[in-house]
Amino acid sequence: MESKITRFTKVILDIMYWGGLAVTATLPISIRLYGRINSYFERYYAAQLILFFLSGILAVLIIGELRRMFCTVLADDCFRMDNVVSLRRMGNYSFLIAAVTCFRAFMYLTPAIFVVFLVFVIAGLFSKVLSQVFEKAVIYKQENDLTI
Repeated sequence: MESKITRFTKVILDIMYWGGLAVTATLPISIRLYGRINSYFERYYAAQLILFFLSGILAVLIIGELRRMFCTVLADDCFRMDNVVSLRRMGNYSFLIAAVTCFRAFMYLTPAIFVVFLVFVIAGLFSKVLSQVFEKAVIYKQENDLTI
């Protein structure tokens, strides 16, 4: 039986995934509209579009991996190599977002860029370390399953 928090988490992940796809798909329009308020975005439309599109796609990929992992939680089968691979990918995607953010810093420097950079570097490191922990857990589980 699924708890309320489990259902809530599933709904939030789904909303974030589909919302992220929608936001990323509508970037050409939203950046144009924002360019009316901030002339920098109008002047560097193409560069902003590419950088935000890359970040958006990578963020959606991270959420996709989280959704995939969450399915194994729902199935009560978390310690699988699939989740190790997902965590590694999430780490890679996080580091790539941090790199894209560095390019943005050269174009349009704000204090938020430093925060975004730091958050995604930490998320990348966390994902990589957690993937190693999960890998050990999977190995122990497989050895235990063979023993029984």
